Amino acid sequence: MPVFRAVLFDFFGTLTRCVQRGAAHRSTAELLGCPVDALVDVLDRSYYQRASGRFGDAVATLRWVCAQAGVHPPESALRAAVAARQRAVRADTRLRDEAVPVLTALRAAGVRTGLVSDCTHELPEFLPQLAVAPLLDVRVFSVQLGRCKPDPALYLSACGPLGLSPGDCLYVGDGGSQELTGARRAGMTAVRLAAPDLAEHMVFNAEPAWDGPELGSLSDVLDLVDPVAVPA
Repeated sequence: MPVFRAVLFDFFGTLTRCVQRGAAHRSTAELLGCPVDALVDVLDRSYYQRASGRFGDAVATLRWVCAQAGVHPPESALRAAVAARQRAVRADTRLRDEAVPVLTALRAAGVRTGLVSDCTHELPEFLPQLAVAPLLDVRVFSVQLGRCKPDPALYLSACGPLGLSPGDCLYVGDGGSQELTGARRAGMTAVRLAAPDLAEHMVFNAEPAWDGPELGSLSDVLDLVDPVAVPA
């Protein structure tokens, strides 16, 4: 196993437990005057367009979503719905119990840490409120970069601020968005988190044929950090 100087993590389903849309999303649809099923249909089929920031800021994006669903709410309703959607996505986000201890242990070992996430506008807004935020040396969000996994640009954007090459980095993810293949093609070592709860995870463009290493728990990442990288 190579000596890793950084570990980069996916967010949803990796640093968090499995994600499903919870009941709080209904309030977003109600504010927009849109049937929940119609809203969810547009959200699902436009995920990668929205996660690449194609439609502008959060309000402009939700305005586009509404138009696709056949509703045209006033600006006041759009802005209220953006806030409601951020609360709903935050409510769906539950950090794994191991997330903070693993990040803390890696940093204590002198290993840098980072986040590389496909996401829409909500995550960059509420991530600073989470306990993992101060434990991440770099954060790359698709909605800000304008590209989604498996585009190598996301992975390489994390390397630059760390001053590291892709070969110095271990990438850990649940496999959504073909992220593991993307990380490997970018020159990183990639491992799949195969925690039991992920059977219920909402995922787009998964890679069930992944043939690389897997971990049963986020804590297993610590076993992949070469002892040479750990201070005596």
